[in-house]
Amino acid sequence: MSAAREVRADFDRASIVMYQAYPDAIADVAVKQQKFGPPFSLGRMTWIKPSFLWLMERSNWGRKSGQERTLAVRIRRTGWEEALASAVLTSHEPGVHPSPDAWRKAFDAAPVIVQWDPERTLRGAGLPHDSIQVGLSRAVIQRFVEEWTVSITDLTPLVQKLRKHLDEGRADQATRLLPKEAVYPVPAEVARRLGM
Repeated sequence: MSAAREVRADFDRASIVMYQAYPDAIADVAVKQQKFGPPFSLGRMTWIKPSFLWLMERSNWGRKSGQERTLAVRIRRTGWEEALASAVLTSHEPGVHPSPDAWRKAFDAAPVIVQWDPERTLRGAGLPHDSIQVGLSRAVIQRFVEEWTVSITDLTPLVQKLRKHLDEGRADQATRLLPKEAVYPVPAEVARRLGM
C-alpha cells in the first residue's frame, strides 16, 4: 500500500472529468452527439483517467496512432464513486486482499478494475505519487455511456497548443494552460479497497 496514491481530478459538486484518447471516427461522433456511439464499442473494456498528464504520457500528446484526439468526458460523481466502490486492483496486494486466491476470485468477477501508475510531469518524468486508471468492463460501459456522461469536450486543440509550447521550450506557458486538478475526496472504505 502506498501513501502516495491520490485521485487528482478536475471536479465540482456533481461531476468529475475523465480523459480519454480516441481516433477521429469515435471522437467525432462523441463530440457531436455528446455521448459515445458507434464505432465506439460497448463490448470491450474502456479505460478512464482523471489525470490529464498521465493520458498525455500514454497517448504521446496525441501522436500515437488511434489516440490522436483527446476528449474530456465529464461524468456524474455518483457514477464515478459507484465504479470505485465496485473496483478491484489489477494485482494482488496483501494489505487489501487476504490471499492471492481471494484477489483472483474478486478480480475475475470485477465489473471495474483499478491500476495505479506513477503520475507524470509535463515532460513525462515519473513523480513520487501514483495516478489512478479505471477500467470499465462490459458490465458497466452502457451505464457510463447512457447514465454517467454529462458532456464531452474535444481538447485536441489544447493538446496541440501545449505540445507546441513544449516543443519550443515554453514549459511555463504550457503549465498555465493545463486543466486544473485537485485531490478528490475518496471515501475511507473505498480508499482501503483501492490500496490508498
